Amino acid sequence: MKLLKIFAIKTLMVVSAVTFTACEADLLDTSPETEIGAENFFSTEEDLSIYVLSMYDFPGYDIYYADEATDNAATTGNREIKIIMTTNANANTITSGWNWEALRNINYFLEHAGQADVTEEVRNHYIGVARFFRARFYMEKVKRYSDVPWYNEVLGNTSEDLYKTSDPRDTVVKHIFEDYQFAFEHVRESVPAGAVGKWVVAAYYSRHALYEGTFRKYHSELGLEASADTYLQLAAEISEQIMDNGGFSIYNTGNPESDYHQLFESQDLSGNPEIILANIFDSNVKNADDPQYLFGSYEMSPARDLLAAYLIEDGSYFSEQPDNSTMSFVEEFENRDLRLKQTYAYPGWQLNYTSTYSPGNPNYVQELKKNFTGYHQIKGFVNDQSQEVRRGVDVPVLRYAEVLLTYAEAKAELGELTQADLEASINILRDRSGLPHLTMSVEVDPVQAARYPGISNPVLLEIRRERRIEMALEGRRLDDLNRWESGNLMEAEPVGMYFPGLGSYDLTGDDVDDIVLLGESEAIPNPRETNELGEELYYYKVGNIGDISANVYLTDGDSGHVVATPERGTFIEPKHYYRPIPASEVQLNPALEQVFGWE
Repeated sequence: MKLLKIFAIKTLMVVSAVTFTACEADLLDTSPETEIGAENFFSTEEDLSIYVLSMYDFPGYDIYYADEATDNAATTGNREIKIIMTTNANANTITSGWNWEALRNINYFLEHAGQADVTEEVRNHYIGVARFFRARFYMEKVKRYSDVPWYNEVLGNTSEDLYKTSDPRDTVVKHIFEDYQFAFEHVRESVPAGAVGKWVVAAYYSRHALYEGTFRKYHSELGLEASADTYLQLAAEISEQIMDNGGFSIYNTGNPESDYHQLFESQDLSGNPEIILANIFDSNVKNADDPQYLFGSYEMSPARDLLAAYLIEDGSYFSEQPDNSTMSFVEEFENRDLRLKQTYAYPGWQLNYTSTYSPGNPNYVQELKKNFTGYHQIKGFVNDQSQEVRRGVDVPVLRYAEVLLTYAEAKAELGELTQADLEASINILRDRSGLPHLTMSVEVDPVQAARYPGISNPVLLEIRRERRIEMALEGRRLDDLNRWESGNLMEAEPVGMYFPGLGSYDLTGDDVDDIVLLGESEAIPNPRETNELGEELYYYKVGNIGDISANVYLTDGDSGHVVATPERGTFIEPKHYYRPIPASEVQLNPALEQVFGWE
């Protein structure tokens, strides 16, 4: 594990020299003798390995922020989807994403890998890895723009293809899955921890097959509904192969109150049976981002809407609980799916890595702040004072849990799901989280049905719930809402915990008050009063949005749910499922055409 990381770091300069030469090949007749060129680099397996490592671009701690502005989390930051929904966005203001450097790097490798003096098996392995990265690259482009130009060769500065129109989505996607299939057939199964192997390829293969199948099924603007089942079947088949042959299993040591959370705070995921791919970090070698801003009130806070989706421990729906919408912070965490307390900071949770936040004594007292929900995320937050520990926590990029979810959803969408399928997928996840098994006879949850009005199958509704909960705050939600044609769910203004009025409240679950909510005209006492434990109370002034004196906004001024980031804006269908090609790129290549209302 360590060797792979160090080796990758040391090779970047070498690859840079190679790719620089490649980019300038059509401008320069000769290269200095000290420069590494294609003619003397692509010779050995080590050369191929070094070059392929330059393609690695897997996410790190940023996955834990990527649900911002969805129905899972509020944000005060400038997430792209938030900007699109709240402004007059156009091709002059939404300008990111149209970058092709990575593709050039991949295609350059594919054009030269054949000259290496290696066996066919070795060559095909590395070609397979490169084609895997090309498939990932293009899938992100298709998700963003739908129709894009397909390039499978390095273009010179004068190439006419630089000015071609976009290829149809169907054409590009067929090429993508040809790349995935080649990679699946040729990439080695046995590779070092953190490297791309057969099952990494398969996990992305099945993920993107599910994405494309469901997107085609629910997005009539494409006119590709007839081919949706082709990709759904592929998603089911590839995920089943992982299940049957990959050797993975759900991490379950018999400690349901901590096993799930351990996946997101581990110093070493290389031996974890659930991890198909981890972005491996090692303090002072390859440092992880310090997660101090993940917790608390910096840009993002989880939404009550997500919290309300978690089941009661007996498998019943939270929406069935009396007065569920006005439960206190302490009450809404009682007897719930055990993943909730491993995702949200809960009453009685202890904060060790305080950074700029108060830990309470001994339990953390939820910090309230206007434009935030009052809920705090602990999934992905490394609650440790040691900087060395925080910088060495691995990030799970691909989990076996997602494969099980993909399998169940694909089978349900195809109308082929059985109880045996549920036992082999969803119910394995429920076993870890302390929930009863999902059955084919489950009754519909009216809240879930209202969320997805086009879905009549209650089992599919529960599979979608399971996916939302299991993958919560790991950056999968926006893609899910897009492919299900459920972008309108992002219009709802997120709210947080509930307070029935002014006064004092217990937020730690020990029946001792911790905070006091005051009206706009009331003064915070100095010195502050203490509670029964001798701890000073935390005071907040509440009011309506815009009240200058207020520390916290409530939906009804002096009562109600905490208000977070109002004015989510309007989701325009189908336009907002896509992004505009930057206007500057269309000026360079007038053959490019915007899709679905963008200009």
